[in-house]
Amino acid sequence: MDEVPLMMGENDFEMEEGGYLFSRNGAGKNPRKKPVSYYLTDGWQNWCSRCWDSLFDKCRKKVEYRSRTVWMGTKAGSNDLAIYPANVIRNQKYSIISFIPMVLFEQFKFFLNLYFLIMAMSQFIPELRIGYLYTYWGPLGFVIFVTMCREALDDFRRYQRDKEVNSQKFKKLTIAGVMSIPSSKIQVGDFIIIEKDQRVPADMVFLRTTEKNGACFIRTDQLDGETDWKLKLAVPATQKLPSDMDLHDITAYVYAEKPQKDIHSFIGTFTRTDGGGADESLGIENTIWANTVVASGTALGLVVYTGLETRSVMNTSRPKSKVGLLDLQINMLTKVLFLAVVILSLVLMIIKGFDGPWYRYMFRFILLFSYIIPLSLVVNLDLGKAAYAWFIMRDKEIPDTVPRTTTITEELGRITYLLSDKTGTLTKNEMVFKRLHLGTVSFTAETMDEVIAHLKTSYTQQTTLTSQKTQPPPKVRRTVVTRVFEAVKALALCHNVTPVYEEVEVLDQGSDQETGYDQEMDVQKGDVTYQASSPDEVALVCWTESVGLTLMERDLSTMELKTPTGRPVKYIILQVFPFTSDTKRMGIIVKEESSGEILFYMKGADTVMSSIVQYNDWLEEECGNMAREGLRTLVVSKKALSEDQYNDFEARYHQAKLCVQDRSAKMAAVIQSLERDMELLCLTGVEDKLQDNVRPTLELLRNAGIRVWMLTGDKLETATCIAKSSRLVSKTQAIYAFRPVNDRSEAHQELNTFRRKHDCALVITGASLQVCLQYYEHEFVELACQCPAVIVCRCSPTQKADIVRLLRTHTKKTTCAIGDGGNDVSMIQAANVGIGIVGKEGKQASLAADFSITQFSHIGRLVLVHGRNSYKRSASLSQFVIHRGLIISTMQAVFSAVFYFAAVALFPGFLSVGYATIFTMFPVFSLVLDKDVPASISMTYPELYKDLTKGRSLSFKTFFIWVLISMYQGGIIMYGALILFDQDFVHVISITFTSLILTELLMVALTIRTWHYLMIVAELFSLGAYVVTLAVLKDMYFDSAFLISWNFVWKVLVITSISCIPLFILKYLQKKFSPPSYSKLTP
Repeated sequence: MDEVPLMMGENDFEMEEGGYLFSRNGAGKNPRKKPVSYYLTDGWQNWCSRCWDSLFDKCRKKVEYRSRTVWMGTKAGSNDLAIYPANVIRNQKYSIISFIPMVLFEQFKFFLNLYFLIMAMSQFIPELRIGYLYTYWGPLGFVIFVTMCREALDDFRRYQRDKEVNSQKFKKLTIAGVMSIPSSKIQVGDFIIIEKDQRVPADMVFLRTTEKNGACFIRTDQLDGETDWKLKLAVPATQKLPSDMDLHDITAYVYAEKPQKDIHSFIGTFTRTDGGGADESLGIENTIWANTVVASGTALGLVVYTGLETRSVMNTSRPKSKVGLLDLQINMLTKVLFLAVVILSLVLMIIKGFDGPWYRYMFRFILLFSYIIPLSLVVNLDLGKAAYAWFIMRDKEIPDTVPRTTTITEELGRITYLLSDKTGTLTKNEMVFKRLHLGTVSFTAETMDEVIAHLKTSYTQQTTLTSQKTQPPPKVRRTVVTRVFEAVKALALCHNVTPVYEEVEVLDQGSDQETGYDQEMDVQKGDVTYQASSPDEVALVCWTESVGLTLMERDLSTMELKTPTGRPVKYIILQVFPFTSDTKRMGIIVKEESSGEILFYMKGADTVMSSIVQYNDWLEEECGNMAREGLRTLVVSKKALSEDQYNDFEARYHQAKLCVQDRSAKMAAVIQSLERDMELLCLTGVEDKLQDNVRPTLELLRNAGIRVWMLTGDKLETATCIAKSSRLVSKTQAIYAFRPVNDRSEAHQELNTFRRKHDCALVITGASLQVCLQYYEHEFVELACQCPAVIVCRCSPTQKADIVRLLRTHTKKTTCAIGDGGNDVSMIQAANVGIGIVGKEGKQASLAADFSITQFSHIGRLVLVHGRNSYKRSASLSQFVIHRGLIISTMQAVFSAVFYFAAVALFPGFLSVGYATIFTMFPVFSLVLDKDVPASISMTYPELYKDLTKGRSLSFKTFFIWVLISMYQGGIIMYGALILFDQDFVHVISITFTSLILTELLMVALTIRTWHYLMIVAELFSLGAYVVTLAVLKDMYFDSAFLISWNFVWKVLVITSISCIPLFILKYLQKKFSPPSYSKLTP
């Protein structure tokens, strides 16, 4: 093994297979004591959260999953329905009982609100009261009321969305006939009828279908992210019953294993106790899980799991309240401000002396300086977030975008990692045939007419070609016409596609029911759709139809094609070898009915097919060329078999299928005996159509410094191909495919190899990722975060959420998850910011997300424009509100120090409350309209977004700058008024308070970078409101004679000028000699 930094000592490497190098629970690490700063910052909040979660877990009844026996038919009434959960979807965070305590806890776990609660409670003690109760309880009550209203509105919207889903109607088969019931009333043991294109409401065992062959296709897009259709088989014993109503006449039961998360396995049995047949084993092919869609025919199922026990819900994590990074930073700053309040109060007490009831004076000083920690900060930020959400909804460039939560809008401006689903998010999952390569000639969309001509020529000479029955073709150089014929015929036969005709109610009046059904099928042949387990195969069959060779009929044993001349050709299906992620190829053995010729066709990935086909010098090069174009490639080959060859193979294959041990390996070995020296027919290129503007959007995000990870349940080859075609991985970057690993040693070797790679994208499967995280979590995350892009394929919904949490834990960066299916809900809820796309896969992701958009390209404007503006506006707004509290607290400190350290308020309660509300609230809040650059520049120069991730708009540096400004202005106003002290103390209040209001209005003007007409209105309104207050309260708080004197005017002007003009000069010099990066940009 290579000697690299990952290497461990011999003793360390001999750990057990189950040992951990980096254990998730911290075992094996040296315990470190938490510093005092931890408890002053995040410790309190973490402790409260742990206490709440512990209390919640103790109060909540522990769920014990159990296997079950579900009776049907005559004994259906014996099912104990009380032990099964209701079939409801619930995304709400609160109930009527838990709403108030949970909202109060969520609010008071933040230091800011807890501090003001204590301050307000202290006012009930007469010795500590320094003003009217409303001066403390009014703002606090208003903040809590606004928060409760916002949370109630958000949760009510969730309730309405859940109600819409839970009230969807479904058909239930009862003894009295078919009745319609809402989804929430479905119970275990019910017979539910699911129509075509209808979503399944609960986990069911598939009993009957209208399809004649007893099978139907379903789409599992909401479960595993794949829109590939899956074939499901009805239970044979129930499918054979004459009618659906006969299900009520039999006595039978279904045994089902206990509920579990695994969506790819099921263990059960079907048993008839009335002597109607033997026991039948049930597997995953006999089940239809909730949130899948019936794609063909009508399915009738027996409900076995409901509600919380369904696979889809068990793979969805419980939603938690999200708190933005900016809120946590504000919470941290309030603790710093509280420390400043305590120190300032302590200094004044030391100077005053600890005489008498000093603790009472100490607490009164803390109360007097409580304006340093402004409660209005929470109100302004919450109102600002509501305004940002309104701006997003009103943006015509991203129509139908809906913010489903208003608490984390600023997080859109801090995103470092974007984790995206593939199917339906980056791609439309619509395959289009683009290229057919025969080695010496290549056909594209522009030259497909030549393929049509060659194919027609071949079939007009069919008599010559069909004269050779089982004899292999002569070893001569084939013409282009012959090679095109062989290639197209191979593509038309080598697949698992089934044509389905739309139902048209046309019956022959003189026929019986069966004849009428047959005639109806004949009429429907003009309108056909194709069903398959892979959209690639559908694209290939659709292409063969477009060039003249059409798939007409297919069942389990036969297939019928229509040639360009209109003649039908029937083939008998002898064997089908389906595609698996291990073999990476699929094969089929067919026998032409007219000629008896037996043909073995195989298609698959070039990585495995290159060693199966005959030697050639063009396959590898052309595969590389197509891959660079973003096309999904398939290599198609053929081998003619004689009767003896096939009979020998069939005997050996049947014997291998009867083996009990190593059945799969022995079957694979028999198949491989045929996969030798196969004739290479062609190479196909299929394009998975991308969502509109995906490539420029990904390029935009990459230039903005956002790293994109693609998490998909699809195959490795497919994921790699989409990564290239979408430009998630640029043309100049290499891709490192992480080799599958199963144990610690293999993971160690592969990580060592990967460590040497530089500037390359990583592609890894979910299984290999799990092994790496089990033993080398820290090292893997460190290496992966250095990659320009990471693609994780074969990824389960739970794994997607785990990857998001892993990035949040190790990098401490802001993550954003985007998806469009139910399988993406856990990932969306685990990320700092969750974005759901409304698309073909339904609305489940959109409803559970923080933001809902209609297409992937909208994320560019949502993040670069609205996210950037929201963060910068909130940073500016929060610091200005802190400045507003600091300046009045500085004046209070100067006043108390000058007047013999008296714990007396400088301004009356009404003026203090009015200062933070009507006199300055509107100009300060108008900062939510401010922006440094237009939206066009933000989109043209995404590099501007990089600065936000560094958090420079709100940091300790900017915070302390505002502290110094506040101390300077507060000191100038207070000392200026005392120096110009005139006759009566009421004159000091008039001068200082008027200067304070004017200073705040001027500082707002200084802070604004782009003026909006509402900003001017807010400034004039606040100034007018103060003038009216002076006129109304002239005899209560002011001296009316002094207010209209020139002495008052010049003193206010001098003090205000000294406090503001130096700052205007400094801003001008900074703009001239150190301009911001965006100052010279033009759209």
